[in-house]
Amino acid sequence: MANSVLNEAVAESFSVLFKGKNFARLLGGLGVTVKIAAISVALSIFFGFLFGILMTTRRKPLKILCRAYVEFMRIMPQMVLLFLAYFGLTYAFGISISGEFASVMVFTFWGTAEMGDLVRGALQSIPLHQYESGRAIGLTENQIFRCIIIPQIVRRLVPLSMNLITRMIKTTSLVVFVGVIEVIKIGQQIIESNRLSVPTAAIAVYGTIFFMYFIVCWPLSFIAGKIEKRQRES
Repeated sequence: MANSVLNEAVAESFSVLFKGKNFARLLGGLGVTVKIAAISVALSIFFGFLFGILMTTRRKPLKILCRAYVEFMRIMPQMVLLFLAYFGLTYAFGISISGEFASVMVFTFWGTAEMGDLVRGALQSIPLHQYESGRAIGLTENQIFRCIIIPQIVRRLVPLSMNLITRMIKTTSLVVFVGVIEVIKIGQQIIESNRLSVPTAAIAVYGTIFFMYFIVCWPLSFIAGKIEKRQRES
């Protein structure tokens, strides 16, 4: 009897997904999430690579500033950064920005710091004799960096950057707090609109959102694991 009641409750919960355009709305919200993550990741990789090179500078003041930036981005919660970007800029400077723009900006600053630190670590892990060997055969510094160093650090960065990308995709769930209509927000709207008729709607809605995030993130984690395994075996 208890199992029958439970099955009916679950079936009723999942029926919400097929009312009207609820499932299509969730997919549209997932598209917004993926778009924010994709733009942030692309910008983070580009600026992070440049920032990582800058972090290897021998100029101590610049090195301290770079390290302070990385630590600030790591210590400060992303939600606080979102509030500072979305509400703080508006109140302090009278600048009106959209939630999506604020989200991309915050995740890019955060991703640049994380990616930059990965690039710094990869650069510093290259043995000095690699540079010396390049000079010995007459290569210029640019040629050494382009033909010897970059291929090696890219090989080391791929699995690590995959993990960072996965983290950034999952963290985009915070953008709901700055008014972005993404998959979590739409899920909340569906639950609220069916609160009286289907009290168990949250089971199906959040379960579906879980699998959506899983479908997006799992391939990246799988690829990262395969690359790491191949690199260990080679």
